[in-house]
Amino acid sequence: MATPHINAEPTDFAPAVLMPGDPRRAQRIAESVLESPRLVNDVRGMLGFTGTYQGKPLSVMGSGMGQPSFSIYATELFSQFGVERIIRVGTAGGIGEDVKVGDVVIATGAHTDSAMNQLRIPGVSFSAVADFRLAMAAYQAGVEAELGDRLHAGTIISRDHFYFTPEGQTDRLAHYGTLCVEMEAAALYGVAAEFGKQALAVLTISDHLLDHSADMDASERETRFQDSLQLALAAALS
Repeated sequence: MATPHINAEPTDFAPAVLMPGDPRRAQRIAESVLESPRLVNDVRGMLGFTGTYQGKPLSVMGSGMGQPSFSIYATELFSQFGVERIIRVGTAGGIGEDVKVGDVVIATGAHTDSAMNQLRIPGVSFSAVADFRLAMAAYQAGVEAELGDRLHAGTIISRDHFYFTPEGQTDRLAHYGTLCVEMEAAALYGVAAEFGKQALAVLTISDHLLDHSADMDASERETRFQDSLQLALAAALS
């Protein structure tokens, strides 16, 4: 049945869902890669579509920005609509020295400054990690696409604040091998663990927090993510 945030039937979603943050990006993905896409959700303008890709069912839906928003949609998709895997496909700000604008990052784990996962297991620092099989499928697709040194896999950070950063934190994160910053993956990984499902984030580097010389503008953020999309599709159908 419909939930407060998704007005779909229980069978309207495919087992695999791609989730960009922007609902317009979700529509663009659906129209460009899905065969016979149909609208299955439009509550609050958070567009969701289901069709097929290479003969297999696949859904695409926006998540909104931030961990609370993503957690709502991931929880409802996993618990009420039979979804088995969610792949976040979005943008991120580079932190690592070797990460450049336009590169693709497969987030194998996500640090966070959020309290979203703190209460999951009292007394434990929860490890927000991707599903290994999905990460391997995405990485193999990147190797086959010959992305070379434009392909990265490792830890990222999911922050609650977009504009506020404690002084020195970004440099320390880079020192510890953190590749990039975004705002959703840690919560997605926590929800997936809660329901025994699969999750992954595949990210395009749209800007660099320590080097702003080649940052993308708003238009580029919406269109320049084809490499990460192909890796996300490979993971979704693996």
